Amino acid sequence: MNANVQAEPAEFHDLTDEGGDQGARDVNLEVILDVPVTLSMEVGRTRIPIRNFLQLNQGSVVELDRTAGEPLDVYVNGTLVAHGEVVVVNERFGIRLTDVISPAERLRKLK
Repeated sequence: MNANVQAEPAEFHDLTDEGGDQGARDVNLEVILDVPVTLSMEVGRTRIPIRNFLQLNQGSVVELDRTAGEPLDVYVNGTLVAHGEVVVVNERFGIRLTDVISPAERLRKLK
């Protein structure tokens, strides 16, 4: 590494639409449509001591924090985006979305 090299501040371009007086920006979503994300469903959670965890074996039952019939949480890359219910489609489990979290609500939860 050369100790004589001077660091320069990074330059970032404004992401707002500079070209018009319209309130909305023209956003090209095509560049991200093929980016893979991780979709996961959560039935419930629980906290148990390591002692109890190490005693789990086939047939053990772990009680979760949700009641039967309560909606599942749907996460995309770890962010809650919806709630849903379990369905069976062609002998595979699936989820029917019953409530989708609005983008404004998702942003509010990040703060």
